[in-house]
Amino acid sequence: MSCWHKSSLKTDACSIVCIQICLNVSTILIFYPYQLLISDNQAMLKPPFNLNLLRSLDVLLETRNLTAAAKALGLTQSALSRQLVQLREQTGDPLLIREGQRYLLTQQAEALRGPLKALLANMEALLLAPDFDPALCARQFSMCGSDYIADHMLPELLQSFSLQAPHLRVDLRMWEPGHYRLLADEGIDLVPVIADVIPDNLHGRAMGEDKPVCVMRKSHPLAQLSDISLEDYIYYPQIKIAGGSDKNNIIEQHLARLGVKRNIRLSVPFYSSALKLCVDNDLLLTIPMHIAIALARTAAIVWKPLPFDVPSYRYWLLWHARNHHDPAHQWFRKQVYDVLQRSMFGVTQFNAISDT
Repeated sequence: MSCWHKSSLKTDACSIVCIQICLNVSTILIFYPYQLLISDNQAMLKPPFNLNLLRSLDVLLETRNLTAAAKALGLTQSALSRQLVQLREQTGDPLLIREGQRYLLTQQAEALRGPLKALLANMEALLLAPDFDPALCARQFSMCGSDYIADHMLPELLQSFSLQAPHLRVDLRMWEPGHYRLLADEGIDLVPVIADVIPDNLHGRAMGEDKPVCVMRKSHPLAQLSDISLEDYIYYPQIKIAGGSDKNNIIEQHLARLGVKRNIRLSVPFYSSALKLCVDNDLLLTIPMHIAIALARTAAIVWKPLPFDVPSYRYWLLWHARNHHDPAHQWFRKQVYDVLQRSMFGVTQFNAISDT
């Protein structure tokens, strides 16, 4: 709950009001002086105080010397003199009184010194990036991804969080191909995707690349062939994974240029259900090579190169520009990236093995 506290510094002609806003534990002092004139028993507010003058006022009160203050502020003495005139008009107080070769502060100026320094310090603190301690972080981060990531990479990610950020929460949602607006409008913090071009206002780190392959159960009629033909590929019924990154359009667009279509018998959102259906039926399944290799370790499937050449899938971890400089987000995305990089189920390790 926020609370407001007002204190006034009175002079014959005006009142300077300091409003202190308390937000939970942190206190932010907002110094918004204005001049309150009493005329014919009616209160009148002068125009709002020019906050740009606060820094000049602080230096003037500290140096008590126009020449020294102008030099410290990088202003000409005449420009600072004009600012002093404005300050006197705004506060209704002379602030500095010339006494021979020096200036003396008025009582109001003396009273302003402490609150003014605190105000400027708090204003500077507002612009500084807050310190981030993962051990104290209780923030919820949202990611998009497939059930393949949930099944094979999320456990390692959560183990890492449990050790370093035990209070952090993760919300994993299904990614819809091309819906980059979710990163801007729906609070999605990170998404691993297949993309050739990173859209505007997004940042990303490359994770690797591979090509799609055709997966089938070991008893499929095509399983014993070293290669499959285009005719075989479009003849046999297929299952398509609709969820996750936009991997299907690449296939469809290439086949359209060849003047043919796949025989899609079934479409499902999950890798797990697609794999089970593929193992139990004579259905073809087109998925990234690194996933096919990982799934073949435990499932009764084989994979074949596609009978046509398609561009490689390029994998990125993306986030929106609004989160780019956030210390907590920087830490979070590094943890996710590191896990995806070292996971035996990820494309990075696949590329590392392929290059050896």
